[in-house]
Amino acid sequence: MRTRTARPWITPLALATLLGSLIAVLALTFRRDDFHTAPGVLSRWYALAWVLFAAAAWTVRRLGARHAAVLVLVGSAAVAATGLLAPPRTSTDAYRYAWDGRVQAAGISPYDYAPEDPALASLRDPWLFPKGSACQGPDRAPVRPAPGSPTPGAHPRANPTPDHPHGTPDHTRGTSGPAEPRCTRLNRPAVHTIYPPVAEGYFLLVHRSAPSGSTLLPLQTGGALLSVATTAVLLAAARRRPDPRLATARAALWAWCPAVPVEAVNNAHVDALGVLLTVAGLVAAPRRRALGGVLLGAAIAAKLLPAVTLPGALSGVLATNTTNTTNTTNTKTPKIPKTPKAAKAPKSAGSPAAPTTRIRRAVPAAVRPAAAIVLPAAAVVALGYLPYVLLSRSSVLGYLTGYVAEEGYETGSTAADDKNRYALLRLLHPAPEDWALPVVAAVLLMVVAWVLLRGDPGRPWRGALVVTGTAFLLMTPGYPWYALLVVALVALDGRWEWLGLPLAGVAQYVTARAVDDGAWAGTLGYAVAGAAIMTGWAVRALRAASAPPPPGPHAEVPDGAATPGSPPGSPAIRPRRRRVPR
Repeated sequence: MRTRTARPWITPLALATLLGSLIAVLALTFRRDDFHTAPGVLSRWYALAWVLFAAAAWTVRRLGARHAAVLVLVGSAAVAATGLLAPPRTSTDAYRYAWDGRVQAAGISPYDYAPEDPALASLRDPWLFPKGSACQGPDRAPVRPAPGSPTPGAHPRANPTPDHPHGTPDHTRGTSGPAEPRCTRLNRPAVHTIYPPVAEGYFLLVHRSAPSGSTLLPLQTGGALLSVATTAVLLAAARRRPDPRLATARAALWAWCPAVPVEAVNNAHVDALGVLLTVAGLVAAPRRRALGGVLLGAAIAAKLLPAVTLPGALSGVLATNTTNTTNTTNTKTPKIPKTPKAAKAPKSAGSPAAPTTRIRRAVPAAVRPAAAIVLPAAAVVALGYLPYVLLSRSSVLGYLTGYVAEEGYETGSTAADDKNRYALLRLLHPAPEDWALPVVAAVLLMVVAWVLLRGDPGRPWRGALVVTGTAFLLMTPGYPWYALLVVALVALDGRWEWLGLPLAGVAQYVTARAVDDGAWAGTLGYAVAGAAIMTGWAVRALRAASAPPPPGPHAEVPDGAATPGSPPGSPAIRPRRRRVPR
């Protein structure tokens, strides 16, 4: 405090230096293409970026809320912009996004055909389906050559006509000889798409708004806008928290995290859209449950992973409160219990509200708040899928079941060992493929039950973080972009120890490529992340045990939390802010 008062410029200068260094390191990382050639070097660049990020996130805590908010938002835009400096470096998913948008723009359901299907040959762009020497690079998959004439039985809109002039004609059509073989940048070109309807609508929107001749830059720009929008939602939510300065500083855990420009911007993963909707839904849920349910449903329909945050949105709904609900009224009007007529008024037989009151008392207290979130979420998912169900001739689930098996999450799957799934459970038994799923389900059910019973309804993101992080520790996914959801939940809750999960994903996806037996890299990464989480939990438990007793019923309640004596799930009352002299 003495240093900050005497030299107030030191903290902003140090923070600007750290942010500038972080942006420079990220820019150099994207300008290099080390994923296939030097994954060990790429891992070291990532490690340096994370060290600078940690130092900057710690330093911003010393600033006031207003100055920190400006730096967090400006820094978020600058950090995200570094992902626009190069094409995707560590993933090819964005090529599939561009293809799905192009197929929908031609009036075809993305769930009907696989990309290599000859029925869609007229939609093949050279940058998505290169040929010749361009097929020698990494991440290229051979495809069936385009036919010289329209394929019998092809989709009526797949081949452009004067009535349907969609797409760019394939350059191999109309030749006298056989069509030249081609490859594609799309991963899994032989299977149907896997992405949910809101994601497909996003792909179509980007395709429609992109300039003619553009490739992946519109998708990367969309990822940058989504990441900055998530920062804005975090900062807006911080203004309503009991400690806006600390909550504003926590927003930097998302805004400046290196995983955001790498996965949300450079690789343009649609997870960024799911994260934005999830954060907005969890922020809205304590006060406006229906709106929170709608946003969470849209997040699930954008990327199925946010479904694990639904228990967090229902935090505390199963908690029982033996105190009579009239206690709150008794605090405001203490003379009411002494008036017999007032106490017996609800029992009046002739009152028209008596049947409704009896019905409401018969319904469990947990049903209404849970239904207020779950039903809108389910309705949004169903309505999102409905147009594609009506327009598609194939299943709208696409390759979902095949993807689950491919990733090793089926009982007895041989891919689990190859991809190092259930890495921590594998330490207990060398072959967890036959018993891992029941164990994972049982543990997750216990964690969900704890969140529903003991979770804080005013902080649903805390329960969402616990459930999501536990699922990551048990299933150890190998794709680091899945952990963008964890990063956003950490930025809401402030429990920084959970940031070991995205680092573990990088170790399993990038660092493992640099060593002969890469499985140990991912296992070590998740083990260290688990140890950090348990250490953080122990430290917080010790601090809570040594803390003074909680305030009385007339003390100021943290923003977003229920008032003392109120039933679980009841609307929170926003406390009146007190002006503190500086």
